[in-house]
This record gives sequence, structure tokens and C-alpha cells, in this order.
Amino acid sequence: MKVGYSVEGSTDRALLLGLKERWCPDAALVEGPFRGSTHQSLRREYRKICDQFVLAGVDVMIFLTDGNGNDWRAVQQNERASFPADRLFQALHGVPDRNIECWICADADWLGHELHVDPDSLRAEDPQGVFEAAMGITRDDKQEERISALVLRAPLRSWLRNRSFEGFYDGARALSQRLGCAIENLREHGHV
Repeated sequence: MKVGYSVEGSTDRALLLGLKERWCPDAALVEGPFRGSTHQSLRREYRKICDQFVLAGVDVMIFLTDGNGNDWRAVQQNERASFPADRLFQALHGVPDRNIECWICADADWLGHELHVDPDSLRAEDPQGVFEAAMGITRDDKQEERISALVLRAPLRSWLRNRSFEGFYDGARALSQRLGCAIENLREHGHV
């Protein structure tokens, strides 16, 4: 299976790499351009990315877009309304509440222990700065391998308390069942 993805930054990419290793390690990832880098309207940007993914033979297209504090469902609805209708069946749109760090910090107790920081500092409305400082992320070192490794080990069941991650998970699980890649059922007792 080939999974195309287009995200807003390196931390988003690292999260997807970790989820891919956890949920469907045999999948091949096809990276599209960073979201917003084409400097085109959303509708034209989506069409251009979809055309690239179709040429690459992808089965699923994942798009991550920051909610920036807006209602994630409204942002997701706007994204899907601008998406080529003939490709919606292949698309998964993830919209973190503010940014991807909101998903990564969803279990602040676990992550605080992993990063040796006060978990309360990770419970901020926007945990991006605290997370980047704790990870040692710089302009030249995005720590993508380390972030992917964290996601691979993270207690994702507790991430479901974050409604926007829950929506992404439900969409990913539905697509995976259709395509034969069994994503873990985080709602079953015993899964983390």
C-alpha cells in the first residue's frame, strides 16, 4: 500500500512516520509538498497535490492542517469542501486543535516523564514552544527520528481524549479496514 501525505511541517511529518511504523509498517510513504508551499488557492493546491499522488499510484492521501485555535471540525469541513470530489474516497484530513503538538502532548503525564519536564507545562493551550524546547528542536535539527520514536511508543488510547485526534483516528481506522491494513483498535481494553 502507498500512502501519500502533505503536511505543514517537520513535526507533522515525524508524527505520521511514527504512526505509519505503528499502524502499517509495510506501507510506503510518498511525500507531497508542505501545505501552503505552492502559494495557490486551496482548491488548486489540492488538485495539484492529488494529481502528483495519482501519478505516484498512492492508495490513501493524508493531509494535516493546523486548526490554529479554530473549531477543528469547521476547518476540516472547509478543507474537504475544497478537495477534489473525485478523490475524497482516498483522503484523510487531520486537523489538530491548534497544531500537531496538541496531539503529541495529549497525554502530558506520559510525555512529561519521557522528556523529563513538568507535565503541567505540556498542558498549555499551545504546547508547541514547551515541546520544542524539551525536544531540543532547532532550525537545523528538527528531531524527527526522536519524535517518530515517541509516537511509536505513545499511549495513543489516551490521545483519544483529544476530540480532533479521535476524529483522525476514526478516519484512519475506517480507511485501513477498507484497504487491508489493520490499525489497532484503541477502544479495546488493553490497548495503549
